[in-house]
Amino acid sequence: MTLISPAARDALQLWLSHCRALKGAAENTLTAYQGDVTDFLAFITGHKAESQGLKALARISVSDMRAWMANTRAGGVGARSLARKLSAVKAFYRWLAEREGFEPTAVLSIRAPKFQKKLPRPLAEDAARSLIDTIEMQNDRPWVAARDVAVVTLLWGCGLRISEALSLTGEDAPLPEVLRIRGKGGKERIVPVLPAARAAVATYLRLCPYPCKASDPLFRAIRGGPLAPGAIQKVMASARMQLGLPASATPHAMRHSFATHLLEAGGDLRAIQELLGHASLSTTQAYTAVDTARLMEVYQRTHPKAG
Repeated sequence: MTLISPAARDALQLWLSHCRALKGAAENTLTAYQGDVTDFLAFITGHKAESQGLKALARISVSDMRAWMANTRAGGVGARSLARKLSAVKAFYRWLAEREGFEPTAVLSIRAPKFQKKLPRPLAEDAARSLIDTIEMQNDRPWVAARDVAVVTLLWGCGLRISEALSLTGEDAPLPEVLRIRGKGGKERIVPVLPAARAAVATYLRLCPYPCKASDPLFRAIRGGPLAPGAIQKVMASARMQLGLPASATPHAMRHSFATHLLEAGGDLRAIQELLGHASLSTTQAYTAVDTARLMEVYQRTHPKAG
């Protein structure tokens, strides 16, 4: 195993602490950063055949970067994953260069490989409704069936991530007309709760055999512990197979469907960004690409030059 110099390892830990404290990076993001930058530092150490202290890291060349990228691709890493790794390395180097006072151009000038961005794959409105109806029939325990329906209704009706829905506690019950959701990176947003979602959760709570104390998880597993995402993924997989829906009909697809159906109804893109908790509008704009036909129809109908 290639060893990373103590100085480089310490610098990486300091950078991760910086990302956590000042940028509010989520733990999953920090774990990915740590793995990506560690792999890079390990490769450079082996590539140079010597320990890479901070001064040595400041002398990384364009050819060194290209060698790392070629080696990573040869290891079976796809263009999308390599672009993510490069982004992490660049972020680390920006911080390190500012801290150590060197010029990071050789690292920052490297372009990420091109890849075809995967667009969100939402469900049609009738398919989303059918999926929820079918989920209700997947379990012979009424409270479990009601629980699964309530979770998926929140994903579709409020645009929640599954982790956000499962992080709700008894303190959130009964669901109010608006929820304060803490999303990625600790960012808070206000999300309206549709009457159908409130009703679904109320039905589940009425049937649930476990008490709903303020500090308890709102959604319970069979034995009373917190519900894991895998349980919802499993019930959705079963329901979509019965309906003949594609494998892309996942819990996250319900969140995509929330945004797309709002867009189809004439929702404002920036308002949808706020509801989803996207840090960048460009992330939300991906939804416009799945609805190009509707946008073109609106353009043809309303633009003064289109007549």
